[in-house]
Amino acid sequence: MRSYRRGPVLLRGHQIPEKTTDARLLAPDQDSDWLHADPWRVMRIQAEFVEGFGALADLGPAISVFGSARTKPGSPHYELARDIAARLVEAEFAVITGGGPGVMEAANKGASEAGGISVGLGIELPFEQGMNDYVDLGIHFRYFFIRKTMFVKYSLGFIVLPGGYGTLDELFEALTLVQTSKVESFPVILVGRDYWQGLLDWMVNTQLAEGMISPGDENLVTVVDTVDEVMEALEKGLHAIAEARHANGT
Repeated sequence: MRSYRRGPVLLRGHQIPEKTTDARLLAPDQDSDWLHADPWRVMRIQAEFVEGFGALADLGPAISVFGSARTKPGSPHYELARDIAARLVEAEFAVITGGGPGVMEAANKGASEAGGISVGLGIELPFEQGMNDYVDLGIHFRYFFIRKTMFVKYSLGFIVLPGGYGTLDELFEALTLVQTSKVESFPVILVGRDYWQGLLDWMVNTQLAEGMISPGDENLVTVVDTVDEVMEALEKGLHAIAEARHANGT
């Protein structure tokens, strides 16, 4: 039987809603009943923030790994994500993913097998992904914006493998926050030059050339291919942040 998870609640059969919590919140055609419903939404939103902060407060240094949920076990990208996560654990980082299949599963698996902390931040979707079996600490969220807050707040850097719209969403969310100084600059590492180079060329040849981004914005990301390059870029990025803090006296 099909299962559907909404926050901590598991639904099946006729209990499965037609719309996700996010979709209902953002629906433009609501009548005045929202005046009565939204205070309860605020309480649910507050509760999710409290739950996330409480679960992750003592996590320690962590790196988020993103990538496609469609990546198949045993494929090159799957194995690369697994190896990257294992190396992150060796460097004493916890590994955070979206908790689903594909690259997320691979990274959680690599972290778990290496004896590290494997975290999954799940989300309510119209189709059930479920939390993969390699997550040691898992949280299911109703709202994307709360989940995104947790990724940014508790990560020292983002490692992004090939993926689709969701992966691009997380990537550009991070770049926007760094560009606008909403968060302190942190390493954003794209893995797979063949996959990402076209996007980076467009950023330079179109966005930068037409003045849509500022000179230097194209350097907010680092593109690599191997596990060793990932770790080198991460170390370099974190070192640069530490030096900037020291120079600023913070």
